Amino acid sequence: MSIKKSPSRIAFLVVNYCILTLITLSCILPILHIFAISLSSATAASSGIVVIWPVDPVLTAYSYLVSKKDFFHSVWISFLRVIAGTSVNMFMIFITAYPLSRSSADFRRRNAYMVYFAVTMFIGGGLIPTYMVIRYLGLLDNFWVFILPGAVNIWSVIVMMNFMRGIPHSLEEAAACDGAGHWRILFQVILPVSLPSIASLTLFAMIGHWNSWFDGIFYMNNVNKYPLATYLATQILSNNRNMTNMTPELLAVLNRLSDKTVRSAELFISIIPILVVYPFLQRYFVKGIVVGSVKE
Repeated sequence: MSIKKSPSRIAFLVVNYCILTLITLSCILPILHIFAISLSSATAASSGIVVIWPVDPVLTAYSYLVSKKDFFHSVWISFLRVIAGTSVNMFMIFITAYPLSRSSADFRRRNAYMVYFAVTMFIGGGLIPTYMVIRYLGLLDNFWVFILPGAVNIWSVIVMMNFMRGIPHSLEEAAACDGAGHWRILFQVILPVSLPSIASLTLFAMIGHWNSWFDGIFYMNNVNKYPLATYLATQILSNNRNMTNMTPELLAVLNRLSDKTVRSAELFISIIPILVVYPFLQRYFVKGIVVGSVKE
């Protein structure tokens, strides 16, 4: 038996699908445009006739990138940053959210700590004081400057805390009756049931570390220590190519290139890791954020 839809319901669905289609296209078309430029000839890219399909397709830009050691070195630094930074973020978020998810009866100073953490979301020390603290800690030109200053993301702590508050307290009581302490309850009881929220926050942390570029420019004096996002930012702002240590073959390749095709190839390669990782975490994404943002 089919249910007949009212005209207002049909109109709503049509408008809804049209809006979602436009949003989807606004996300996909820029990626296709960048990819098309990276595969197009230097003349076509410079003349601005490339839209979403390559014109005079060539692989010259990607062949040139293979020879750029500084580009792949920055990719390696970004991979290390994502792995180390996300691991530290999730560990700190997890162990911070657990005590804050307890009631005031179980953790007497919970409200004071919540106020302390919440204030940091709205009030910062400022750019210059932050730089001075980083300098006095000896973190300038140090890889850990990418990790330690942002180790505890308070917004993520609040999301994780609310998720934990929705976990039935009976699970913890049963584990406590079996002699489990707080650490065992945290990692053997709370952790397995918190995977949706953990997956969502992990995705946020990974994207944040991968796309972060300002801290590289601000805290790193050595360009060889730039992560990928910082490297791309400096390349886009600069029109100069490093012509040292160029072989005749590489110089011949450069004559068939334009800065636009090379930068487009670099940008397209930089988004591939996120496009690969996201589908594996997407099934946890909506569930983790919805459950973590609503308290029972």
